[in-house]
Amino acid sequence: MAYDEVLAHRIREAAQDATGLTEKPMFGGLAFLVGGHMAVAASGQGGILVRVDPVRSGALVDPPDVDRAVMRGRAMDGWLRVTESAVDADEDLRRWVDIALAYVRTLPAT
Repeated sequence: MAYDEVLAHRIREAAQDATGLTEKPMFGGLAFLVGGHMAVAASGQGGILVRVDPVRSGALVDPPDVDRAVMRGRAMDGWLRVTESAVDADEDLRRWVDIALAYVRTLPAT
């Protein structure tokens, strides 16, 4: 499944004020990075992949719309999958983009 280009455009608009924002194909989708760190991506599996503080992962999970991302068969703290229906509204998408950007800004640039 290809990533949703309309969703990628919405992410781009929500993150447009982020300093040093770059885009890169990753994980079968289109990732948006700051300081070399992926913050959020329009996922090739649908919805978005969001980078968050691993300590906050459990508090942000809200099934069935938000769950830990599974990579190599393992649920990963610090990475969340958010369904497309959970980001239909621009304010909901912006909330996730802001959470991701706030976290990656705390990481050292690569």
